Amino acid sequence: MQRHLRRQSGVVSRQQVLAAGGDDDLIGRSIRRREWARVHEGVYVDHTGPTTRAQREWAAVLLHAPAALAGVAALRAHRVEVGGRPDRRDVVELAVDRSRRVDDPPGVRTMQLRRFAEHAQLGASPPRLRLEPAALLLASRAATEDAAVAVLADTVRSGRTTSTRLGGELDRFPRLPRRALLGAVLLDVGAGAESPLERRYLRDVERAHRLPVGERQVTEATRVVDGEVIRVVRRDVRYRAQATLVELDGVLGHAAALDRWSDLDRDLVAALHGSVTLRAGWQQVLAACRLAVIVGQVLGLRGWSGSPATCGPDCAVRPARIA
Repeated sequence: MQRHLRRQSGVVSRQQVLAAGGDDDLIGRSIRRREWARVHEGVYVDHTGPTTRAQREWAAVLLHAPAALAGVAALRAHRVEVGGRPDRRDVVELAVDRSRRVDDPPGVRTMQLRRFAEHAQLGASPPRLRLEPAALLLASRAATEDAAVAVLADTVRSGRTTSTRLGGELDRFPRLPRRALLGAVLLDVGAGAESPLERRYLRDVERAHRLPVGERQVTEATRVVDGEVIRVVRRDVRYRAQATLVELDGVLGHAAALDRWSDLDRDLVAALHGSVTLRAGWQQVLAACRLAVIVGQVLGLRGWSGSPATCGPDCAVRPARIA
């Protein structure tokens, strides 16, 4: 029993107590002595203070065992943090086999899953869904398209899976909600779009207006001393032939003064090497047609022989309508 408590962040189930040679009298005494406290029916923690997030997750898994963490909890167990709060973090989400019916107490939300045994890692500590199905299921229920992009982009950016592996897993979910959208998102993430803002630029500015295809997430050294690379940066989009960079600044990660100063320094270094930097945020990318005109004109001044295409009847790809 002590082995279970150590492994499970101080949480144990009645079934585990009985299997270890204990009985209900032992559980009752431990509660009366305030050595243990009941978290859920038949699930206990070895103290009487507030429970930690890890203890709440273990308690939920033990309550509905065999069960596996799903949603944000599953991704976090795989050491993947997703931005934008795509799920309520005060609720532990679980998955169980589709054949089961369970009653959830407050703070627990359970989904029934086809091929549960195939998707779950029940031997993990704590049990959780495999990373790919967990990410796809979470993205499929995201409130907005951008939130779905954020889940998949953050999962790929973690380095713990790839867009190709996620795409292969998607093929095994023929009835998944928003399946077509997720497939398109994975193609864009595979092309280098690492955030909702970057995907919007790729789709609505570059592709929709037939601008040149930029290189994405380009790693380059900005400071080399005695042949040793001292500083490396990643460029969001680079049009190499036109020596033009596009840096896309979303709200998250670019609000602090140090981030802003770092961005300015990167722009100065780029200029030193002959590249012009166009820095755009959500306001500019949401005005996609106008931004396409500006980017297209800059590329034209720097050697591009083409011109932006009109994306529709109301497109602003008309020079007189830039201002």
